[in-house]
Amino acid sequence: MILKMLAVGPFAANCYIVGSSATKQGMIIDPGADAETILRTVQQTGLSISLIVITHAHMDHVGALRAVQARTNAQFAVHEAEKGFVFSAPMRMLTSLGISPVKSPPRPDRLLKDGDCIDVDDLHFEVLHTPGHSSGGICLWGQGVVFSGDTLFSLGIGRTDFPGCSHERLMKSIHEKLMVLPDETIVYPGHGPTTTVGDERRGNPFLQ
Repeated sequence: MILKMLAVGPFAANCYIVGSSATKQGMIIDPGADAETILRTVQQTGLSISLIVITHAHMDHVGALRAVQARTNAQFAVHEAEKGFVFSAPMRMLTSLGISPVKSPPRPDRLLKDGDCIDVDDLHFEVLHTPGHSSGGICLWGQGVVFSGDTLFSLGIGRTDFPGCSHERLMKSIHEKLMVLPDETIVYPGHGPTTTVGDERRGNPFLQ
């Protein structure tokens, strides 16, 4: 598996470029900003991008979506609960920090639900619906890794002070969908460094 992680934009959101070593087919997870950097990295990997997946529809994870999709002609997938793209709280946050608004995302080509499979040739990932930070937040699990979006971080969890967030739902999602994965599962979060499920189970202060 080819896997590249880029921290993009003013909020250092992690964008992931994932692809098959055998066939060079790939997908992009959370193109939040810096479209040219993302596209340049894709070119360096030699991957052909057929799918863009959004873990949740907050602006720091979708800011470069329209530009990246236009250049790759990839399909765009997001959980069905995010299809309305309610960005009011993140947009207010961007405005308060003096950051110019970005173009709204395009219409999704595929609406995801819990248990769906995302296949990139010989790579297979399961969609885990993990609401809490966002009503349609998802994680992608497969190949010994989980892309956790803003559900779970290294020694942290997603914030729940935006409209539509729920701390209770977030904790339920983490315990029922992520903490049941094998300890050795590598966690690739939406912000910050990688970790493992086992390390978070033992050391994350929010999960004790």
